[in-house]
Amino acid sequence: MRIIAGRMKGTKLFTLDGINTRPTLDRVKEPLFSIINFNLEDSVVLDLFSGSGALGLEAISRGAKTAYLCDNSYEAVRIIKQNVEKTKTADEAIVVFEKFEKALNEFSLKNIKFDIIFLDPPYKTDYAEIATKIIIEKKLLKDNGIIIIETDSKEKIVEKIQNIDVTMYDERKYGRVILLFLRKE
Repeated sequence: MRIIAGRMKGTKLFTLDGINTRPTLDRVKEPLFSIINFNLEDSVVLDLFSGSGALGLEAISRGAKTAYLCDNSYEAVRIIKQNVEKTKTADEAIVVFEKFEKALNEFSLKNIKFDIIFLDPPYKTDYAEIATKIIIEKKLLKDNGIIIIETDSKEKIVEKIQNIDVTMYDERKYGRVILLFLRKE
């Protein structure tokens, strides 16, 4: 896994070996960042369920001002910190070692708002829906902010977010990976 573009282009990242993770593949990451590239300059990004931190670090490489890299796995946070050190982004990357619900509540208490939120939780959970509900309820998105959910089942997520004040304005499919792009209503 590597940074695809920007000032850190080509930097190889450490990955999580031996635990049940599913890093976002370059063939998904490249078009994803092409779609949101105009939103990145000076943005504040949240990479929830961060894993290795690859999405948040890619955002920084392409011009994001700050990226919060959040995971509740000790091993993931260790890898994220190694990647932050390797990419020399300690001033821009904030590593958060918390369960996602607690992290989102803390962001709300600190009045932190995001331009872009990446949600890439384990596919077999309902964490994307729960996180989206908390994000909207706690007003964690800036006015033109977006949530990007990586999933393998659009129908499951769309069904569960119907009662949340969000609109799905785009979707893309890359093999079995589906990216859903949401905005608050």
